[in-house]
Amino acid sequence: MNEYTFPDLQGISTDYDRDGFVIVRHVLEAGLVLELDRHIDWLMDRHPELQPEGLGHWLIADDPFWVRFLSDPHLLNVAEALVGSHVAFFAADYICKQPEKGKGVQWHQDGHYWPLEPMEVITIWFAVTQSVRANGCVRMIPGSHRLGLQKHASKRDENHILNQVDPAVLDESKAIDIELEPGDISVHHPLLLHGSKPNTSTRWRRGGSIQYIPATTRVAQDWPCVFLFRGAPVEGINTYRPFPRYVEGEHMAFEGCGAWR
Repeated sequence: MNEYTFPDLQGISTDYDRDGFVIVRHVLEAGLVLELDRHIDWLMDRHPELQPEGLGHWLIADDPFWVRFLSDPHLLNVAEALVGSHVAFFAADYICKQPEKGKGVQWHQDGHYWPLEPMEVITIWFAVTQSVRANGCVRMIPGSHRLGLQKHASKRDENHILNQVDPAVLDESKAIDIELEPGDISVHHPLLLHGSKPNTSTRWRRGGSIQYIPATTRVAQDWPCVFLFRGAPVEGINTYRPFPRYVEGEHMAFEGCGAWR
């Protein structure tokens, strides 16, 4: 099975290319997972106008904890194994489902939404709480990335986010549940068909997604949070933002925040 225990990443690219995804266990340290959980609460308090499923990438550029997390060397080691040694960052979102009413995510392809040229990008899905079938974990269809980019519906279902891919290409009988413990991650291809069911359990499902790109991928429109985390920039491709500085009372305090002043 395409499953690894961090830091062993040998063979990860072979499984990723074949199935369109891999699972890596124990990537995030326990203390960081606790800070992520606290950060989600902090963001929900600051942004009551946003749904927990949509704590999005437009909030990242001025948030030093978020950038500290996204540049965590354990995450970058996984990214480097798949995109190469020059690792840039494109987007991330917390996608958190409340108990008994958290929304599902329609079957979709991430590449349908993104202004990237070429579409060379990986998505890391990280678990802050246990993410299992009962509370709406991510579901994936292995090998579906080989279908190419598909059409998506223009309308959205009220109890789901994102747009549904053309049902003609779906074979849900092949779907598998990506069940993760806190600190585990999965990584998937931008064309892999994936989604999730609503959370009907009495427990939160907290986690989110991160998109890393090689420095050779161009972000083809103005974007709020493009950072270079490892390696060197490629001339004429992207303009990278400086890291935000920590300001006491303005940002959430976190371990090591003094170094971000």
